[in-house]
Amino acid sequence: MRRNRRLAALSASLFLFLAACAQNAPQDTLEPKGPVARQIDHLINPVFIVAGLVFILVEGLVLTAIFKFRSKPGSPEPEQIHGNTRLEVGWTLAPALILLAVAVPTIATIFDLSKKPTNAINVTVIGHQFWWEYRYDDLGVVTANELRMPVGRPVELTLNSVDVIHSYWIPPLAGKTDVVPGRSNHMHLEADAAGEYLGQCTEFCGASHANMRAKAIAMAPADFDAWVAGQKAAAVTPAAGTPAADGAALFAQKGCAGCHTIEGVSTGMVGPNLTHLATRTTFAGSIFANNDSNLRTWLRNPQAAKPGNKMVIPGAPLTPDEITKLIAYLDTLR
Repeated sequence: MRRNRRLAALSASLFLFLAACAQNAPQDTLEPKGPVARQIDHLINPVFIVAGLVFILVEGLVLTAIFKFRSKPGSPEPEQIHGNTRLEVGWTLAPALILLAVAVPTIATIFDLSKKPTNAINVTVIGHQFWWEYRYDDLGVVTANELRMPVGRPVELTLNSVDVIHSYWIPPLAGKTDVVPGRSNHMHLEADAAGEYLGQCTEFCGASHANMRAKAIAMAPADFDAWVAGQKAAAVTPAAGTPAADGAALFAQKGCAGCHTIEGVSTGMVGPNLTHLATRTTFAGSIFANNDSNLRTWLRNPQAAKPGNKMVIPGAPLTPDEITKLIAYLDTLR
């Protein structure tokens, strides 16, 4: 019986160990892809080593006490050490020194990360249930769900929320920071190389919290400048008599314009800005790839596609023909 319990405990421990291993882990904070994340990683490693040594020491002492000083028939009372000044000073001073060794680099890193970098791109990030809004304060660009950034240049984020507490985290690029209603928090991040870096809201914020993802797309500086220029351009007006033009009319008739902003067309304050929706790789909190098939699924029933989201289509459900025309219009928003 005892052997079976030991085997079960060993199997459970091995299972937990293997469950922590993954070949494809895009949200791995231990694989830094930028200078900010690397600073945090450089702090994690020595702190983990100190914690590991403390764990080994404590567990070693516990096991020694269990096996060497366990109660035996006829054994005398263990030697009492109460009042041993040398021991009491030692086991008080040792933890204090360990905490000091951990505290000094930790506090230094915290203060270093709190400094606003020079030549940074300033972006206001607004948390909504359940998506992220990005306002490039110096560039006049508003977008959603995807943070575009140039390689090798820091981005300073000012974090706000319009509803509940969220938490912004893109592990390969930086640590997490809470996004609190009525309060502005700050963080910055930077990418070493072009690519997509995935993140997640890490503060439970409602029914679709798990579907509130984030994505940073790092681009070559020239490509970023071209993206900014494209985002500043006005929305395209579809040619009359086309399905896209019919979709634009439906966008106004169905009340979409009351929630979504399309520059020069509508001013909505609830949903994401759609002026250049077709240039984004994802939508709906970055959970769907931006293609016609997923847009059709979304417009057919957004509540089924993403439970708990606040999108309501007046007069829904839309007919298949209406959805086709709306998608034709949305595809022009480049």
